[in-house]
Amino acid sequence: MDLPQKNAVPKENAIPAWSRALSASLTSLFFRRPRYLLPYVPVWIVCAALSSLAFPAKSPPGQVVSWGSVELPHFDPEMRLNRIASGGSHNLAVTSDGTVVAWGGNVYGQAIVPAGLSNVLTVAGGGHHSLALTSNGTIVSWGNNQFGQINVPVGLSNVVAIAGGSYHSLALKDDGTVVAWEYNRLGQTNTPFGLSNVVAIDAGGDHSVALKSDGTVVAWGDNGWGQTNVPGGLNNVVGIAAGGLHCLALKSDGTVVAWGAGTNNAGSWPRFGQAQVPPGLSNVIAIDAGGNHSLALKNDGTVVAWGNNDSGQTNVPVGLSNITAIVCGAAHCFALKSDRTLVAWGDNYFAQSMVPSELKDFVAIDTRAGGLHTLALKRNNTVAAWGYNEYGQAEVPTGLSNVTAVAVGWYHSLALKADGTVVAWGRNDAGQKYIPAGLSNVVAIAAGSHHSLALKNDGTVVGWGSNVAGQRDAPAGASNATAIAAGVYFSLALKADGSVVLWGGDDNNTVPAGLNSIAGIAAGGDHCLALASNCTVFSWGQNDRGQTNVPAGLSNVVGIAGGDRYSLALKGDGTVVGWGDDLYRQATGSGDLSNLSAVAAGRDYSTAIMADLQIASIGITIQNSVIRFHTFTGRQYAVEYSPDLIPESWTNLAGGSVLGIGTEVQVTDSDLPNSGSRFYRLKLVSPP
Repeated sequence: MDLPQKNAVPKENAIPAWSRALSASLTSLFFRRPRYLLPYVPVWIVCAALSSLAFPAKSPPGQVVSWGSVELPHFDPEMRLNRIASGGSHNLAVTSDGTVVAWGGNVYGQAIVPAGLSNVLTVAGGGHHSLALTSNGTIVSWGNNQFGQINVPVGLSNVVAIAGGSYHSLALKDDGTVVAWEYNRLGQTNTPFGLSNVVAIDAGGDHSVALKSDGTVVAWGDNGWGQTNVPGGLNNVVGIAAGGLHCLALKSDGTVVAWGAGTNNAGSWPRFGQAQVPPGLSNVIAIDAGGNHSLALKNDGTVVAWGNNDSGQTNVPVGLSNITAIVCGAAHCFALKSDRTLVAWGDNYFAQSMVPSELKDFVAIDTRAGGLHTLALKRNNTVAAWGYNEYGQAEVPTGLSNVTAVAVGWYHSLALKADGTVVAWGRNDAGQKYIPAGLSNVVAIAAGSHHSLALKNDGTVVGWGSNVAGQRDAPAGASNATAIAAGVYFSLALKADGSVVLWGGDDNNTVPAGLNSIAGIAAGGDHCLALASNCTVFSWGQNDRGQTNVPAGLSNVVGIAGGDRYSLALKGDGTVVGWGDDLYRQATGSGDLSNLSAVAAGRDYSTAIMADLQIASIGITIQNSVIRFHTFTGRQYAVEYSPDLIPESWTNLAGGSVLGIGTEVQVTDSDLPNSGSRFYRLKLVSPP
């Protein structure tokens, strides 16, 4: 929740490519020539992952962007932020030019900033709604309106502060009176008669609190846990904060008083000690309250947290200092440093504790249709993760490096290393993370709901984990494979002859007769996608949301991704076309985004990576001494090679200049060794 008066301005299915050490890149694609070469087949990079229409104009190359039920922070990490607020699972920030950016949970559109919103002074986040106060003293609101919480009263003006509760909203006027509206089941909008001389407000779960000019506090609404029982004799208060079921007050002497749920730490909901102020806490200059936790900022720039820690929300980062402001969401926290950078910790289910600097320099992303977490591969071949983490699936193993590809199951994660081995973590109820002993020479990976696949450099497929529908064990016909993909209960393999093999699933999910000349595959929850060599798309399987209804005339496609019940296609011009389930605009919400180099589709939100204008490619394979690429239309590329991917050391290939025409192009490396390896990449030399 945000308290303006607190002076608190706070707050990454691939169609895995054929190669033993292929970095499936959104901005650059690397190919390492294995000792054994499969027959030539074009390889298309298609990344799959788990939000909105209003994107800031500047998103750095390699930055992850998103749309649907989750909104990632799409703004420049160097952007100056004047104020930040958090709602239940989303964040809002006011920039120095008076515009607003938002990220985190977006199920109700709370992170979709209204077009044209400007001249904003401050923002506030409710449970699933957002408020903005403009310089003319009026309020703009958006998001969940189940109880009318975004229905700003007609004529409301001269507002100087705002606050959002779970389902209600508050406004403080310049005459010291308070206006409250909508959900009032527990009296949270019944402003006490005669309340005046108010200088600050805040809204908790279902209660409201006000600070008066004489330093006293008034509270009303839900009192099930004593959250409106202001301690007798409380005075000299200079700041207030309302949490889910508790309240905090900051006194002029730098001490903190708390009341409501959590005055003791029973360790069960809702008593987590959130209203039990740490003994000796002093020299506090700002406070905030989350769902069941509390924060205090001290005058030495350090932060103290207490209360519920089930999502790490009270695990203040070690060494955190030079903090100038703090803010709490339901179970996450933000701190603004004196250098204007953001630090976040706590719940990351909706990426609400991500900051822009954490979303740069990515080359690949993946998630699972129906899954709830995301993996992202960075340029330095390390992995980042966010989302649902009950089984540790979003906790990247310490020291994991030299990674060239990632894959996401429902509750488990896979990483392919440059040495051809696989690392797995997360849930293991079906053996999905028990990697077969001795598995090596792997060139691609894929993960279904509870099973895992690996493609070896001899074209064979190895599976492990659940086999309840026969999805684990590849049939004899799945030999000489060049790519793999995994759905919830089925698996796919693309063969060197351009045909597709499917196993597992049900009788309704079978490869269409005559399907051939296929260059790429992707798996959704219960449907399949195939990218033909002529850049068109085929789809089959479950179609209850129109996920297999490929738009008529769709062409020039260079990448595909299958979500839970929707599909995405990346075109050669860097734009995205989506179809199928669109409840959260996960299919069609890419808006004006362009210059994308890959897309990913998950359960109900989509992600993509902005193309790097210095390095870009879509697909690359090699046969003998000939290197073949698929490129963006109308862009001039130079080909570079390196003996090693890590560290990067690139040399121009003599005569290796190609013009991207949206189809296959090729160059020859006459010095290509018959043994050993080389990596290749395309370097963009003339953008469109």
